[in-house]
Amino acid sequence: MGAYVQLGNVRTWYDERGEGEPLVLLHGGVVDARFFDQNIGPLVERFHVYAVDLRGHGHTGDVEGPFTYDALAQDTIEFIEQVVDGPAHLVGHSVGAAVSMFVTLRRSDLVRKLVMVSGGFHHSAEVGAGDGGEIDVEPVVAAFGASYGEVSPDGEEHYPVVVRKVLEMGGREPELKASDLGGITNRTLVMSADDDIVTLEHMLEMYRAIPNSELAIVPGTSHFLLQEKAEACNAVIIDFLANAPVPTVAPVRRVPAS
Repeated sequence: MGAYVQLGNVRTWYDERGEGEPLVLLHGGVVDARFFDQNIGPLVERFHVYAVDLRGHGHTGDVEGPFTYDALAQDTIEFIEQVVDGPAHLVGHSVGAAVSMFVTLRRSDLVRKLVMVSGGFHHSAEVGAGDGGEIDVEPVVAAFGASYGEVSPDGEEHYPVVVRKVLEMGGREPELKASDLGGITNRTLVMSADDDIVTLEHMLEMYRAIPNSELAIVPGTSHFLLQEKAEACNAVIIDFLANAPVPTVAPVRRVPAS
């Protein structure tokens, strides 16, 4: 059931369903919580799920100023403190993955386990990043503008503004180094498509940099893997969140320290 909460100057919409350990879903840029329509049902069977529309997306109106990961992370921290009222699992896709990463680096006490799907720690990791091309808003508006207009309090005519803000943020953020990720001590799942916008080399670097992390590459998928192979992705995510790590037969990376 949808509801609103005031987070600073952002009246933020969220959907809340299920029982069990709390889980916060954070969608990617230019879409909204409906992106998880094929994932939320299985998650709700095991968890108390909060699906949030980030500022300027879906039911949550836009506010003055550019989008920044600092602001999006602060919104999420306040959401967990005010609405969840305790630590939650974070599952983020694309922009939502990077937001989850920043929340965990800043407030690890609010995060149970972390799942980052198709999101990187540096903006240069995206295919075609740094090519110097002009920001092309029109194809995104053509693909998602009508859907945005169905729920946005700002109306469909505002969608190009939101798209430009997302693309501009993606051209300059995030700007972390792999060494910064050592600050994430929470158990983490790094997940990607095998044909993703974020390069596999970058995802592997992120996996290696986070001490307590696991890696999942979903074959035959793109940046929309959570929709393209929803059943497979749901199974991997639920297993990671619901179960403890299994003892492996021949550990190399996870050999216990003597």
